Amino acid sequence: MVASAARPRRSSSPILSGILPIDPARVAPDVIAGATLAALAIPEVMGYANIAGMPVVTGLYTLLLPVLAFAILGSSRHLVVGADSATAAILAAGLVGMGAATASPEYVGLASFAALMCAALLVLARLLRLGFIANFLSRSVLIGFLTGVGIQVAMGQVGGMFGITGISGGTIEKFLGTLAAIPSDTNGATLAVSVLVLVVIVGLERVNKAIPGALLAVVGAIIASYVLDLAAQGVTTLGTVPGGLPSISLPTDVITTSNAAALLPTVISMVVVILAQSAATSRAYAMRYGDSFDENVDLIGLGLANAGAAVTGTFVVNGSPTKTEMVDSAGGRSQISQLTAGLLVVAVLLFLTGPLGYMPNAVLAAVVFLIGIRLIDRKGMTDILRLRPGEFVVAATTALVVVVLGVEQGIILAMALSIIEHIYHSYHPYDTLVVRQPSGELELASLAERGQLVPGLSLYRFGSGIYYANANRLTEEIMGLVEGADPPVRWLGIAGASIADIDYSGSDSIRQIVDELRSQGVVLAMCELSPRVRKQLDAYELTDRIGRDRIFRTATALVAAYEAETGSPGTGGPTGTGGSTAPGASAPPAGDEGAQAAAPEPDAGQG
Repeated sequence: MVASAARPRRSSSPILSGILPIDPARVAPDVIAGATLAALAIPEVMGYANIAGMPVVTGLYTLLLPVLAFAILGSSRHLVVGADSATAAILAAGLVGMGAATASPEYVGLASFAALMCAALLVLARLLRLGFIANFLSRSVLIGFLTGVGIQVAMGQVGGMFGITGISGGTIEKFLGTLAAIPSDTNGATLAVSVLVLVVIVGLERVNKAIPGALLAVVGAIIASYVLDLAAQGVTTLGTVPGGLPSISLPTDVITTSNAAALLPTVISMVVVILAQSAATSRAYAMRYGDSFDENVDLIGLGLANAGAAVTGTFVVNGSPTKTEMVDSAGGRSQISQLTAGLLVVAVLLFLTGPLGYMPNAVLAAVVFLIGIRLIDRKGMTDILRLRPGEFVVAATTALVVVVLGVEQGIILAMALSIIEHIYHSYHPYDTLVVRQPSGELELASLAERGQLVPGLSLYRFGSGIYYANANRLTEEIMGLVEGADPPVRWLGIAGASIADIDYSGSDSIRQIVDELRSQGVVLAMCELSPRVRKQLDAYELTDRIGRDRIFRTATALVAAYEAETGSPGTGGPTGTGGSTAPGASAPPAGDEGAQAAAPEPDAGQG
């Protein structure tokens, strides 16, 4: 979608930049989108509260002060902040591990304390400009992580949908225990409610995705529960739901050093997910509409949003891709939509919590089950398998660990695998040779072809920075090109357009390569080096070792110098270059190659 050329200018202030400037023509669509968000998100956040082990009403609290805080202090016009399935699952795993009973006052206090700790870490990340940490979860690993969370969440709701309770153990044990109990312990009325909720939500979505199927299912189930007295048929309900707005206070009873230490791994896991998911969502919608956003400014908004969650007795909030898409699909283009949704939630808390008490628990189980199923990114996993089988193994492993061991272990593994994946690609870069086609055009070829640019000259492109992990690979590939070459290699050129950095180990390898090639009568030359890498060669005392007259600005200059020195004519123009440069290289200024052909000067072409 292309942004309108008449779009209002963004506010220069970091305050209210998600709202200002207000376009009067956009206010009505934003308000309507906010009403749509409230209709769709209210049952969703109640489901997330269920995932988190929190009282259902606290899910509504995540759409109050947190939304207001981000609307005032965040930079994104589009990002919707609220309860989220991934952070809810991580929180539940951490708090249950501390021995707190779900939905108990102690549990709620610990959840609020965790939100406060997240707020502190997010603000600290802003002060240290650590927004880049969001990039340490690769897209493929994030898909695997969220898929694992989806599977775990969906498996955990099967018992509630069948009216089966009392099954303990981990995700796998509870799921298998539930399956074993289905034939004997299923409550028929509960199962009927679950099935009807699923049919209503899925059926209405297929008719029109704008229809709030989840909200209609919730309202219908509440009416049916009241009229038919489903509780008398063994269908459990929410019971009393506290009305009114949340009180403002800190969970002082649980703010202790020991609790902070116990919560820290869980909090760090949630902060990483918040950073990655929020930044990715903000970036996607900013690109779609040509808006600007600042990851580090958003950290303040997200931090204060979590502080708002902490003081209102609810749990961690996150930038939500699903709720952001709800607003966008309904036509919302600013934080006015989010504020509108928050006002509607206030109305629900003030006037409609009484009816909520009649809602069957099976309704929430069915809603959460669907949330889990939708988190399973089958298309994403299939695309990764088709395009990058190696990354699929990483994504699938992450998903498996989340399901079997838990979400905290999964997020730690996800970060580790993302870094390992990056290291693997830099350790095993796609290295090529520059060769000439019969037409005279230059192209890249695999090392296995052992092609030469002109007879006696191999021009080798290394696809990464040179550092301790891949330095031996560089040496092996270069020496492999020289050994047994036909015709024998007289010059070995390294085209360094992709070399962004050379560490100490890499410099030592280059030193060894120069000496080994020289012992075999082969000249090492380099071209297409960045100013940074040139300075590094000087600092490592490699420039003189290679020879200043063997370092060129372009591949064309290198070829010209080789032909002038060896008397080996090429197949192109006067200097045998055919006027071409190596793929990806810029042509030098007129006269550069001619000067090189006549008499290579020190640092030829470097200016």
